[in-house]
Amino acid sequence: MTNILTRARPRLLASVAAGLMAATAITAAVTALPSTPVRAESAAAIDPTRGFGDLVDRVMPAVISVEVKFTNASASEDQSEAPQMPEGMPEQFRDFFKKFGEGQGQQPMPRGPGMAQGSGFVISADGYAVTNNHVVKDADEVSVKLRDGTELPAEVIGTDPKTDLALIKIKSDKPLATVKFAKTEPRVGDWVMAVGNPFGLGGTVTTGIISARGRDIGAGPYDDFLQIDAAINRGNSGGPAFNLEGEVIGINTAIFSPSGGSVGIGFAIPASTAETIIGSLRETGAVTRGWLGVQIQPVTEDLAEGLGLEEAKGAVISDVTEKSPALDAGLKSGDTILKVDGQEVKDARDLARKVAKVKPGTSVPVTIVRDGKEQEIAVKIGVMPGEDQMAAAKGDKSGADLKDLGLKVVPAEDGAGVTVTEVAPDSAAAERGLRPGDVILEVAGSEVHNPADVRDAMKASGKKRVLMLVKSGDSQRFIALPANAG
Repeated sequence: MTNILTRARPRLLASVAAGLMAATAITAAVTALPSTPVRAESAAAIDPTRGFGDLVDRVMPAVISVEVKFTNASASEDQSEAPQMPEGMPEQFRDFFKKFGEGQGQQPMPRGPGMAQGSGFVISADGYAVTNNHVVKDADEVSVKLRDGTELPAEVIGTDPKTDLALIKIKSDKPLATVKFAKTEPRVGDWVMAVGNPFGLGGTVTTGIISARGRDIGAGPYDDFLQIDAAINRGNSGGPAFNLEGEVIGINTAIFSPSGGSVGIGFAIPASTAETIIGSLRETGAVTRGWLGVQIQPVTEDLAEGLGLEEAKGAVISDVTEKSPALDAGLKSGDTILKVDGQEVKDARDLARKVAKVKPGTSVPVTIVRDGKEQEIAVKIGVMPGEDQMAAAKGDKSGADLKDLGLKVVPAEDGAGVTVTEVAPDSAAAERGLRPGDVILEVAGSEVHNPADVRDAMKASGKKRVLMLVKSGDSQRFIALPANAG
């Protein structure tokens, strides 16, 4: 599912008219909410064979409807579409979202003053509550409605676009009912109950199971969603998903749908992720993440053989950032990271998530494979810099034939590597993504400065596949070419 969602092509969208939709309702409808508040408190697990009424009574008082007003709906970008999609939504979905609602009896959203509706839940008696970033993003005014219809003002304490989470503070002169995050991870097949404010109707409950874990839907760099089949619709964004103990196991965020309504594929941010992020927002109003300072790429079967690994796992370093914790610790291009602080690294995205969770300033052991040998290096994790500080390199451009490789190259202008000027369409190099303008920096771990260096390194490697470190624009990556091609 992850690959389908994040790599879907426009023609696929046209044929199935499907996309991801953040479950936020934009409407001016009056919200009808139940009355008779009941205190939300912990209790024994509910027996689903006897219904969910007791669980609903227990948790519903802590679930809120979040209403957001905009004096100008196009304040930051086209606000008519922004609340309908998560931060970082892949570009190929945007045209679909702009047209969402056409032909379905819905009028285009007006520009100018407007209102968005979502959901949320209270986590402290003094009024701290959780919702989605895309619900309250760029809001001029935020208010909430409780189960008994009471409307209260609220303010945004902090947001985290990368995980689509937000913390708000409700202004109330009396203690509010609360729910808490689950301490144990849910399993696939566990019962789940979703509560929210779909289509502005008010408190609504749906049930289902956890369908999958660890979903990557392209919404952000730390995607690790729970997939649930409890119905989630527009307006459920920010609402809680509960286990049978009445604990929050996830925050409803997005759906996959051809029509805008639920088709049984919904996504929730795991409680383990949310609790950490919300805790940081509550303490400082911002999120501080750990930073290693490397460019990484997945370990494919081809790369695994070239790196001396028995199986394709971990994340290979393609570049090390200047003045970074990784550089200070001695990590370098070609190292394959297998573990961080004793935890196995499944792939490149898993490494990013694990490092981000480490408290900056903490020294952790990082297990790597270098030159076919496993070793452990202590790295003092740094603070992730701002987006404008993350880039680094230069690109070059400018043939000598390497016919067996299907390449024509020339020495790079700055002497670092050889620049690719031509790539034969049906060659192994083309199949692996080499393009004119790419710069080959290393072959089999050796720096290259001219075509002869490339040939010599290929022949001397002694391996069936040889790794090349290639720079493309501002990024670097490894590719593996058959050694006999040289």
